[in-house]
Amino acid sequence: MRNKLKKRLPFILYSLFFILYSSPAQAVCPVCTVAVGAGVGLSRYLGIDDLISGIWIGGLSVSLIAWTIDWLNKKQIKFKGRKILVTVGYYALIVLPLYYTGIMGHSANIVWGVDRLLWGIILGSFLFVTGMIFNFWIKKKNNGKVFFPFQKVACSVAPLFVFSLVLYFTI
Repeated sequence: MRNKLKKRLPFILYSLFFILYSSPAQAVCPVCTVAVGAGVGLSRYLGIDDLISGIWIGGLSVSLIAWTIDWLNKKQIKFKGRKILVTVGYYALIVLPLYYTGIMGHSANIVWGVDRLLWGIILGSFLFVTGMIFNFWIKKKNNGKVFFPFQKVACSVAPLFVFSLVLYFTI
């Protein structure tokens, strides 16, 4: 145990240095995509299945897409095809670097003819959207009011969490 800690200590100190002395990143930037790629690499190092990692990347993607479209609406920035452009842009910023760095696309990491990480991103995106729709539905049933604090977050994240647990114990 002590030997493992000695091996990891430089990495921990290096990470701590950057966490303490880094400036906050913008939410819409290529650095975030690199961070997602690094997170996938870390999850691989920790032995977390790519399908589970992909679920959370897909949820993050949909969240960023919704956040960006909402921001564009508030700033009254409107142009034809902006929702499609934002959606395609985010998925391209996430999937293409993962593919070109070799994290995605291994022939041994394929299920039903598609990469496990890509399957996870698709599933996570679907689950997050489903949670958002469920939140709107129950809010509508309650005359536009939430049933409990942070309902929007809980409805969106709960499906990701539940499916992650199911996949973790069944894979």
